[in-house]
Amino acid sequence: MKMIETQGIRIATQAFGSPDDPALIMVMGATASMLGWPDELCDALANRGFYVIRFDHRDTGQSTTVQPGEARYAVEDMAADVVGVMDSYGLDSAHLLGMSLGGYISQIVALTVPDRVRSLTLLASEPLGWDGPALPGISQEFLDHFGKLASLNWANTAETTEFLLGNEQLSAGSGQNFNEPYMRRRIAQILARTSSPASMFNHATLTTRHDWTGRFRDISVPVLIIHGAEDPILPVENGEALAAGIAGSKLIVMDGVAHELPLCRVEAIAEQIAGSLKH
Repeated sequence: MKMIETQGIRIATQAFGSPDDPALIMVMGATASMLGWPDELCDALANRGFYVIRFDHRDTGQSTTVQPGEARYAVEDMAADVVGVMDSYGLDSAHLLGMSLGGYISQIVALTVPDRVRSLTLLASEPLGWDGPALPGISQEFLDHFGKLASLNWANTAETTEFLLGNEQLSAGSGQNFNEPYMRRRIAQILARTSSPASMFNHATLTTRHDWTGRFRDISVPVLIIHGAEDPILPVENGEALAAGIAGSKLIVMDGVAHELPLCRVEAIAEQIAGSLKH
């Protein structure tokens, strides 16, 4: 574990593997700390020759956290946090692996400092600045679940746990059994690492500061896109739109996978990423 300072805030980070290997920075999605990246995936990528770095976004985990509703930063600031992680580790460049909002953030990094991004892997992500026909979005079932936030008692650990477990259940695909004991352990770890779990939903209020309309098409680094066929948050059409708009990109659709990183698919995902980056 390593705590860094960037843009006047503290970011908690963790590295796996050898610093002599090519760096791969993992950028998680909205409301998620570094624990959204399973240890098993970090180890699998490190075992395939990458120096893997994951980190807690602002308002998650052990990074700087403000009270719910008090966030004053934009998505571009979260992209600058990624560059701050690179700077703190002394990295001239790195591969970026982004999931969901993390994929959106990673696209901004690739456009603002292209000389520092060796490649992008975009998991369960949407195009930055989409300007085509409306793409399908979050399912009604998920929206109904998020409606419980207004009455959720975050001080009640059991109630909070059940709400977060519901998120995970709705994010799970049909290709594997839902691993409830594992998810309950991970939720307990998440709650133990933050003083304000409600602050993670500050991410739901974020906007961009600049106009990125159509800019995803300008990405020039190598891009691998991995998307679950059953994604209920960013349906697979979003991954297909990314692939159609980024020249030379490669799309892999995973059957039976939703908006998740199932443990039983970790080795396959790591192999796809490593195979793409090493060719």
